[in-house]
Amino acid sequence: MPLLGDLERFAATALYPLRFVLAAIVVAAAVVLVVVAARRGWFAAARRHPGRAGVLIALALVVMAPAAWYLGSPLLIRTELQEPPALAGARAADAPSASPILLPSPRPGSPQPSAPDPAPESTATVTATATPVATTLVRSGSFAGADDFHFGRGRATLTETADGVALLRFDDFSVRNGPDLYVYLSPDPSGYADGAVELGRLRATDGAFNTPIPPGVDVGKARSVVIWCRQFAVPFAVAPLDG
Repeated sequence: MPLLGDLERFAATALYPLRFVLAAIVVAAAVVLVVVAARRGWFAAARRHPGRAGVLIALALVVMAPAAWYLGSPLLIRTELQEPPALAGARAADAPSASPILLPSPRPGSPQPSAPDPAPESTATVTATATPVATTLVRSGSFAGADDFHFGRGRATLTETADGVALLRFDDFSVRNGPDLYVYLSPDPSGYADGAVELGRLRATDGAFNTPIPPGVDVGKARSVVIWCRQFAVPFAVAPLDG
């Protein structure tokens, strides 16, 4: 939707910095509209024809409410996800097995040997420790919002294991919520560009979490991590990658 994307960018870059002035203008316009409606008898006409007035109000709500919720609810809804860095499965050492004590069989008529006092019981405790996967740091960078409205902060880190499994890690991350946010690896350090690889929907607006990278993606070509609104083709945040 290029038109909606252009309108969204215009609202974010030109109108959002003037939000307090615009809010005052909207309130003043609403007061003027109420005064004009009262003087022209619109409220009296609505009271005389409550059925027609109700139908008009219902139609307005049916048309405007879903659109307002779709566009405005992300400003109110936040999601948080806290995950540890990726670890290999825990590995436990095998506990040593106890060997039985064999006593010699007594001869007939000989005194029975007394059994040795039992040794104090000992308990072997095996602790399973998680071993981190050996990884190689590929690139990392800090997020910045696309503008005053589309804020973004935190750090993105690209890592790759010895067997070629790549992972994108978000730390201390926060971004403005949107209706259709996805994560991309872009070959352009300034943001989204042709050849960007989609990694999937953004898992949360806040927190620290991992995003897997599909096999076969050459992370060495990535120059930025982009949070992109796919619905309106608008960038929300970009993390240029060093290296």
